[in-house]
Amino acid sequence: MMKKIYTIAFALLLIHSYTHAQDKTIKWSGYTWKVKEPAEATGPGPNYWSGNNVWVDGSGWLHLKVSKNATTGHWECAEVASTESFGMGTYQWQIDADVDKFDKNLVLGLFDYSGTDARDEIDIEFARWGNSSYPNLNYTVYPKLGDPPRHTSFSTEFTSPNGTYTTHKFTRTADKITFKTLYGHVNDEPRDNLFISKEFKSPSVSISSVSMPVLLNLWLFKGQAPTDDKPFEVVIHSFKFSAQ
Repeated sequence: MMKKIYTIAFALLLIHSYTHAQDKTIKWSGYTWKVKEPAEATGPGPNYWSGNNVWVDGSGWLHLKVSKNATTGHWECAEVASTESFGMGTYQWQIDADVDKFDKNLVLGLFDYSGTDARDEIDIEFARWGNSSYPNLNYTVYPKLGDPPRHTSFSTEFTSPNGTYTTHKFTRTADKITFKTLYGHVNDEPRDNLFISKEFKSPSVSISSVSMPVLLNLWLFKGQAPTDDKPFEVVIHSFKFSAQ
């Protein structure tokens, strides 16, 4: 009987190891990233997700795409999550996309997240949440685990009259989070490039103290198709983290 139990346990271990080994990963911006591709629809959205909608090109740039699967008829989205966790410091993404011309159902997320819903999460999101009259640039801070479940958000209308290159970042410290959006691809913060800077301060805003993975995703609000029924792609040139 014990031998049978060990045999079953070993078989289950092999299945788990095989499944884990099949998880798709990519190398980008000096880090390893897990690609989201569950068999069924899942959040956010919920949506379907495809590893075919995530790739790194010959220039080392990450592509995220939303597209319709001709076989299933499902719209499929894209998400990657870092295998490494990050704590206090500056998180920076350099984007090449018409983020100010997104369809009202499209969402681009740049964030860190512990995996606990509505806790320990810091977001930069380009989204109109299904309503074309809503502002498209959103900064959100979710409270640390154990605090009341009240998140803090700020939204404004972003326009990019000088091209598709933009830089987005937040600096996370123990007592505040400072978001910044800039025109062009810049590593410093020249005044002429700054679109907006927004600060969230503790104790009025609950700020997480845990290290978390970084995620990037391109998805559809409530799983609703783009209103023009066309695929859409975003290129992210780089992600950079500078420890505090």
